[in-house]
Amino acid sequence: MHGPWGETSMPAVLSDLERDILEYMVTYLRTHTYQPSIREIGEEFGIRSTKTVSEYLSALAAKGYLERDPSRSRGIRILGVDLNPHTVSIPCFSELPASARGFESDGVESWLSVDRRLGAARGSYFLKVREPRWQGFGVEVGDLLLVEPAAVPDLKDRDLAMVHLGERPDLYRVQRAGLSLRLQAVGDRGEAMAVEDPARLVVGGRVAGLHRRFDDTPLPTSTTTH
Repeated sequence: MHGPWGETSMPAVLSDLERDILEYMVTYLRTHTYQPSIREIGEEFGIRSTKTVSEYLSALAAKGYLERDPSRSRGIRILGVDLNPHTVSIPCFSELPASARGFESDGVESWLSVDRRLGAARGSYFLKVREPRWQGFGVEVGDLLLVEPAAVPDLKDRDLAMVHLGERPDLYRVQRAGLSLRLQAVGDRGEAMAVEDPARLVVGGRVAGLHRRFDDTPLPTSTTTH
């Protein structure tokens, strides 16, 4: 992975507010071609103290996301972010989460820059397939699955969904007929499993796309989520 953290290290984890501030700054920069002032950042997030805003910016700088020039009022440079307004950077994970809480932000393997026209919704992620166990769904080792956020009502018949049923999430084929919901595990040729209480089902997203390369050319990466 390339960026201010070196070739192999991972980016430091951000708090929710730190990430929101960083995303606001990137959006503002894309729109205005210059950074927002500390006062504007405070107004956006209801922070009255400019000192508090400055402390958040210092935290982002300490974690390697920003460079600050204290001699300038807007002396901030965002590091490792693709500022192309037509692309969005999506986190890529190499392993499924071990619990129903979902992916941890410090488990990101890389960030992949994707054209916004591909329709990647906010909260989407890539999963790099490491094992051949999903070949029954046409998924091969090395494929990148683009998974978009989805709740149970969003799931449609024949969707591939990441669902947490056992010890860890797995990929299932959705079968819907009216209000009934069934899940078919890969390689399971028997009857699909009926979901008795769909409202309690933990869904990690719906597969919206699959990227497969036929050579070893690396994909463009970024270091933050924009």
